[in-house]
Amino acid sequence: MELSERRLGDRIIFALELAVEQEQVEVAEYLRLALEEAMTRIGGAGVVEKRDVPEQMMTVLEKLDTLRRRARGEDESPAASP
Repeated sequence: MELSERRLGDRIIFALELAVEQEQVEVAEYLRLALEEAMTRIGGAGVVEKRDVPEQMMTVLEKLDTLRRRARGEDESPAASP
């Protein structure tokens, strides 16, 4: 992603990717909240979102989830599940 993107959500995704890459869990969590706010800000009650969720956003949120589990010391392997 280029930083020249005009939409706020795109820039937040860029920052979120960087925070996850640098394993800054707390910063990434704040950016996730900011992204959620930016994505839902326009519209209002009863408005249906017509945009698809960008694949890039889904990818970085999955990486954040993995980073969160690692930070909590949870094993990521399926064998660790009861």
